[in-house]
Amino acid sequence: MFVPCEGGGPDLQGFTLLMPAVSVGNVGQLAIDLVISTLRMTKIGYFYTDCLVPMVGNNPYATSNENSVELSINAEVYSLPSKKLVVLQIRSPFIKNKYRPFCQALLSWVESSKCARVILLSSSHAYQRDDEQLLGTPLRYLLTPALEKAVGGHMQELKWKEMEKIAAYPGINDAEKVLHIPGGGITKLLFTESCSKGIQMAVLLKFCSEGDNIPDAFALVNYLNEWLQLIKSKGSHSTDISPEQEIPDTASQWKIPSSWRLLFGNGLPPALF
Repeated sequence: MFVPCEGGGPDLQGFTLLMPAVSVGNVGQLAIDLVISTLRMTKIGYFYTDCLVPMVGNNPYATSNENSVELSINAEVYSLPSKKLVVLQIRSPFIKNKYRPFCQALLSWVESSKCARVILLSSSHAYQRDDEQLLGTPLRYLLTPALEKAVGGHMQELKWKEMEKIAAYPGINDAEKVLHIPGGGITKLLFTESCSKGIQMAVLLKFCSEGDNIPDAFALVNYLNEWLQLIKSKGSHSTDISPEQEIPDTASQWKIPSSWRLLFGNGLPPALF
């Protein structure tokens, strides 16, 4: 349930909802951090749910000592009316068996708020790719039938690769294909539910492994930017370059939030040396 910061809820009709899946490497969440921080989006409310592990912390996008003490919780909503963009950031993992109730609550809010479309940023285990998925770019997309009619042609112009379906029973029946997103969290469920409800939804994902996933986050947010043009891009994405070469000049493009200074915890105590 969406709870506004103050007064009545904002008018989100026609807005694009951008959100992450809690998936391998937290790539979607890191990419969302870059969007909120770079565009200086305003917090407009919270997504109240019992489906996520409760948490509270300081302002992850602090720019001064004054606003660093503001509190943040596990699911918050940010807005940028000039681009008709609303962002849901999720900061904690899901409670067991709560995927479906969360998806139902989220899609109910999407319908009631009359958001035009949903874009889910996600990731999937690189080591579970099949032979076809090993070729070319590690970035993929999915579109629900409702959104395919509107932007399918544009995706072809961008020369993006659609997420491949794989054999349901490899070696036994290769004709039957299914969508498989290992490590993708709620991605598959949310996508299939959106398909059945006729909601316009896109999934943008990257194959990756756990570790330092900052380069993956930059690659994914650049992928998103090719489509939405949130910031001016110095160069276009190419399927012939490596993910490392896709990282932008962060000083002049994407702004790293202050909370990333502690992404890997505190430094080593000097007393050790």
